[in-house]
Amino acid sequence: MDALMQTSILGVVLQDLPIIPTDGGAVLKMLRSDSSLFKAFGEVYFSEVQPGKVRAWKSHREQTQMFCVPYGCMKLVLYDERPESPTYGRIETVVLGRPHAYRLLRVPPKIWYGFTPLGNTPALLCNCADKPHDPSEALRRDMQDPAIPYHWESAAQKGC
Repeated sequence: MDALMQTSILGVVLQDLPIIPTDGGAVLKMLRSDSSLFKAFGEVYFSEVQPGKVRAWKSHREQTQMFCVPYGCMKLVLYDERPESPTYGRIETVVLGRPHAYRLLRVPPKIWYGFTPLGNTPALLCNCADKPHDPSEALRRDMQDPAIPYHWESAAQKGC
């Protein structure tokens, strides 16, 4: 695996992922139990997002997210609202997807996130969370909540 890349938000990490070409189509790796990013297995799920749609804002009190985008391309926006964090108040934008940004993004607890496809095709986000989903542990805000200093513009932007 490639080296870890620290983002501008404390604890948010990116890692390039291997794409193995085969005659019938690519094999896309995501996460191994011997990875330094692996903490525990809770559940894996996929979120399909249609062009022009935004899924925001969400945060978890305890759960760590491990995102990759095996199909399409997405812009993910992160906001650090942890008062004890040296990166408190910081916004980070990350692009994930194929063919040029197939990476794993680790999002620790208490970071707000949202995502939208880039381009005119649906995109598929995969999340390998370290805990099973628990609605009482998840937090949600409206996409235009003024407490998060980010404005979601049209998502029909150039893809990966």
